[in-house]
Amino acid sequence: MTTNYITIPGITNDHVTLSPQTISIAVPTCIQTITPDKNGYVSPGTCHALYDYYPSFTAALAFSVIFGMLTIAHIAQAALFKTKFCWVIIMGSIWETISFTARAISTRNQQNEWIQLISELFVLLAPLWVNAFAYMLLARMIHFYLPIHSIFSIPASVLAIAFVTLDFISFVIQLVGGSYAGPTAPVTQQLKGVHIYMGGIGLQQLFIFLFLALGVKFHREMFWLERVGSAKEGWKGLLFTLYGSLGFITIRIFFRLIEFSGGNTSSNPFPYHEVYFYVLEAVPMCLAILCYNVTHPGTVLQGPEARLPTIRSLVFKKRRGRKQQAGSGGKGGVEMGSNYVELGVESISIHVELEGKDPREGRNSFREKFRLW
Repeated sequence: MTTNYITIPGITNDHVTLSPQTISIAVPTCIQTITPDKNGYVSPGTCHALYDYYPSFTAALAFSVIFGMLTIAHIAQAALFKTKFCWVIIMGSIWETISFTARAISTRNQQNEWIQLISELFVLLAPLWVNAFAYMLLARMIHFYLPIHSIFSIPASVLAIAFVTLDFISFVIQLVGGSYAGPTAPVTQQLKGVHIYMGGIGLQQLFIFLFLALGVKFHREMFWLERVGSAKEGWKGLLFTLYGSLGFITIRIFFRLIEFSGGNTSSNPFPYHEVYFYVLEAVPMCLAILCYNVTHPGTVLQGPEARLPTIRSLVFKKRRGRKQQAGSGGKGGVEMGSNYVELGVESISIHVELEGKDPREGRNSFREKFRLW
């Protein structure tokens, strides 16, 4: 404890005279009594100790190189396949590279709290970029593979914007929590920051579960299209790649939730052993990014339908459709067209005539007629 003294000047006027007053304020301080080693390390729990273990320079350097190689590979693949939206996964990989590079530097400068804080913030927030990429990818798959370009009657573009917005909200919450919980911050502030961060990461996982419901719905729709011989190729590998990436992110989220909820107690081994950080944080995120290197979206999503239309174009198209309906005077105010979906069942090539835009409208009668299932 350090005692600070503040002197309040006196006041003298026609009505009152107050003499100067000196007050003392006890301020908790950290006085370093242990000499750091050549890398700045001091024992956990002592003044200016940034880590609860002796961090490995070799491990941090190795993962900074791995994430750097993944970043270069994604940049090359995005250029090769002309997939502009892959800048999102590239940003996630860059942030991981920055984090582990800063961590490698921090292991040799353990008295510098700013380097450690940069490493911590980037490693906490980088997965949100990978999350956002998964949201954007499924939206493009819905637009590319489903004839009506929507799911649950929601256009793919709207789904992408909605989930990316939710991801951004989670990003802001985790950023605030992570910045509050710096290693040299007061204990009360650290606890507040941890609680905020846990709320943000919990929201992130909730959004992933909601998103997986859309993935399952898309999966079922593609099974039906595949059964009737109307599905484009390549959807299974890309969808399972997306599932795998989100699975690795989920492992990482549950690790963080357990780590932070357990507190810095002897019954919680996660904060005191670096191996947990690498096995349950670094490795899952490495694999989550690697998934999209192995099965790159650009190998499948090619052509005009691989691009999502803007919200403005969707609104314009809807207005134009209303005007056409109003002037058609057809059945129910809807202009009847010859909309066909070519379906193949075994060696039979048939056409199902539809009155609307959704080829699934004839699904029930088609099932009964041909006894598919």
